[in-house]
Amino acid sequence: MTSPTDFRAAVLSDLGATGSEIDELLAYNQNTFNHADLSRPLVLPLADESFATVWEKYAVEAQEKGAWACLRERLVQLRFPIQAGISQTPAYRAATRQGRAVEGVAEATGLRLNAPEGLQLALHQSPAGRIPLLITGDRADFVALVQALTHANEPHPIPDSMGAAMVAGYNNWERVRQYRQQWQQSNPFGNWAEEFKRLAEQPELYQDRFIILSDGPYSGVTAPEMGLSVDKWQQVSLTIRREHECAHYFTRRVFGVMRNNLLDELIADYMGIAAAAGNFRADWFLRFMGLENYPAYRPGGRLENYPGQPPLSAGAVRVLQTLVKQAAENLAAFDAAQQPPRERMLLALSYMTLEELASAQAESYLQQALVFE
Repeated sequence: MTSPTDFRAAVLSDLGATGSEIDELLAYNQNTFNHADLSRPLVLPLADESFATVWEKYAVEAQEKGAWACLRERLVQLRFPIQAGISQTPAYRAATRQGRAVEGVAEATGLRLNAPEGLQLALHQSPAGRIPLLITGDRADFVALVQALTHANEPHPIPDSMGAAMVAGYNNWERVRQYRQQWQQSNPFGNWAEEFKRLAEQPELYQDRFIILSDGPYSGVTAPEMGLSVDKWQQVSLTIRREHECAHYFTRRVFGVMRNNLLDELIADYMGIAAAAGNFRADWFLRFMGLENYPAYRPGGRLENYPGQPPLSAGAVRVLQTLVKQAAENLAAFDAAQQPPRERMLLALSYMTLEELASAQAESYLQQALVFE
């Protein structure tokens, strides 16, 4: 019987990959999602993580006084400007690493947004449970929020093609303060320092996850290129981007994996495109990747954002482009014919490799993966 690795190598060979290119692509396309520890059956959507209850309260408050006013009080990074070197100042480190108050701190001049009133906060139901979304329609504000919340308020360059960022493992000091208050009420003579050490070993009690979203054109593709009006494409872009990031949240929560890899991106774009268009469209995905005129590649397409580590050779990249095209077209054909539930397909795709999806046996592999689910 042919082993999975031998099958994948044969697919790559049929597409013209040489011996060294086959080795490169086998390593790059390896599926790292570990299903061994999954409970059976896996009921989707998953139950919320503990942070969802806290952010539900934030969302209600944001409806009353605005998301910016609400979050500025809770996310301490929003109290500091974007400034080179600020992350190394004692005041910043004390505020973000120890939860110290920022009132009266000279450096805490606040994050400047062009349109703070336009910031939106929503709690979105995803397959992995509800997750908070911070949505802005101002590009500069998106960049500032990403720099503040993922780069410690440093002016780290944010690529123009980037329209979303997941913030994971965020230390929410308000949750720590609330925990301390409740604990001290129940333990008035207890040792908080010792309890804090115990708390630190339970990150689910104080760490949050949320997604920052821009409503700009998805993958830098314009509305005329998509054959849509500007308003319609803005709406579609936000849907794709939201569900794309929620797919990453799913793989991160379920498998502990969220890679900069084309299999991961195909899975995430499947969820986004299917949600926005009603079914997965290979032509949309290939345009996002820069392969709308395959075999020509359009410089600036997203495919170049996933080069591998170490980067794939030029020959391997050419084979990968063909692999991606065939995988996308096979997936679109299966999706149109079968109309599988999206959440089941999300899990099913986590069993696949690009070689299997690109092969003549793709339909059979997908049917088997749906049964595994």
